[in-house]
Amino acid sequence: MSDVPVTLTRTAVGDDGCGPYAITVGPDDALWCTLVHAGQVARLTLGGRLDRFPLDYASCGPSVITPGPDGALWFTRFQDGRIGRITVDGRATSFPVPRTGGGPFGIVAGPDGALWFTQLHGDRIGRITVDGQVTEFPLPVSGAFPSAITVGPDNALWFTLNQADAVGRMSLDGDVAIHPLPTQQAAPVGITCGTDGALWFVEIGAGQIGRMGPDGHTDEFPLPDRGSRPHAIAADPVRGGCWFTEWGAGRVGFITPTGKISEYDLQDPGSEPHGLVVGPDGAVHVALETGAILRLEPHPE
Repeated sequence: MSDVPVTLTRTAVGDDGCGPYAITVGPDDALWCTLVHAGQVARLTLGGRLDRFPLDYASCGPSVITPGPDGALWFTRFQDGRIGRITVDGRATSFPVPRTGGGPFGIVAGPDGALWFTQLHGDRIGRITVDGQVTEFPLPVSGAFPSAITVGPDNALWFTLNQADAVGRMSLDGDVAIHPLPTQQAAPVGITCGTDGALWFVEIGAGQIGRMGPDGHTDEFPLPDRGSRPHAIAADPVRGGCWFTEWGAGRVGFITPTGKISEYDLQDPGSEPHGLVVGPDGAVHVALETGAILRLEPHPE
């Protein structure tokens, strides 16, 4: 564990099994969180006000959420195969994905003014414009389980292939390159673009953090607890490294660009931390599937 002191502040989202899952910062500087089991999206201000916005289908499975280029929040609906949009005042709409059963999951705003998303069961990357027009790009591998997605330093889309033990790159034209990882059964999930110009990702199967350069060269950094099930990762533009969740151990970790790892217990080993984001206040905000949003503020000497 790290010897850097931290302050942990917990905000309850609900005891109804709502399942806080992914979290991001909206254009209003509030925290927006998907409630995967309730079919809702929550908004939490830095001052502590919490609002929950029901979607049209309680079992739609809102998953990953990201700010869009149009001033709204966009999110995937894993269960009913739609892409959702919600304004900062809570008005929600959604758009269908052409192929049913694809399981949209990861989503990110691209450099072209559209949103790009993965399809866990569809072996495709999708692109949706802000007016709801969807284009799909097939991947050259089957059963790969494309998961999280981010924009790389080269303005291409980079995504994890959970069941193929690989990271993929797609240009804005749909050209694909696949980069296998050194470790078998690594099962990468979360991915982000670090401040060092590399792609950082977590290996939930191997208990490692990976770093991949734009040329595909990969370094891997084992965690002290290889069974901790790292899930999501987010770059920290202030501190220069990346934060990640250890879903299986109730911890949050931080890795520097050189690979030094620090870890922080969240007091409850069963809290199930999933998504996380660095907020406008400089603190780390973590979605706990057990029903809360946790604020973690480190106090370095």
